[in-house]
Amino acid sequence: MFDNTAADYDRIERLLALGSGPWYRGQALERAGLKPGMRIVDIGTGTGLVAREAVKRVGDPSLVVGVDPSTGMMANARLPAGVQLVEGRAEAIPFPNGSFDFLSMGYALRHIGDLSAAFSEFHRILKPGGRLCLLEITKPERTWSRFLLKVYMRGAVPVLARLVGGSAETARLWRYYWDTVDACVAPGEVIHTLEAAGFIGVKRHVETRALAILAEYQAVKPG
Repeated sequence: MFDNTAADYDRIERLLALGSGPWYRGQALERAGLKPGMRIVDIGTGTGLVAREAVKRVGDPSLVVGVDPSTGMMANARLPAGVQLVEGRAEAIPFPNGSFDFLSMGYALRHIGDLSAAFSEFHRILKPGGRLCLLEITKPERTWSRFLLKVYMRGAVPVLARLVGGSAETARLWRYYWDTVDACVAPGEVIHTLEAAGFIGVKRHVETRALAILAEYQAVKPG
């Protein structure tokens, strides 16, 4: 499904963004400690939306690596020359131990089948002292907010996707997007699983705008 809808993804994502555009992604990376000169891997990179902001922060495209199981999505990534894109999954990342200073993931946590395996891999490929930033959309706590978000993501966005030229498969993708948000594990479980994988300083930052649905999990591999 991601391969088949890759050409439409960035355009439709802008409809869904609700404030989570380039500025927000860049700010989240900075809050988690991304600095110039760091080597970063972006897991579930898709069309490179987070990787693009990472390049601006580290200052050298060759320091940025994107990993994704969808070759179609990566083929549609608009990234500066020098960024490396590699096919792979969060549960089996094709890099040696201690390869990176920083790991990011943008709105792909919900697509991971085994969080424990993925977080263990994140811990393995980070250097001692390496940092992690996982961006995620989570359901609002208030009932009315959850209802509005469901109507927007599962109803309005698929219709808008068709109106702006997306395929029926693209509309299905965005209905699936809401279903994964609705079924995502609770924040407390994410934090507990990160700690069980060996991370320290685990915390969750929630952006108070956009119905408070934008969250970041931050953590550090012990030095």
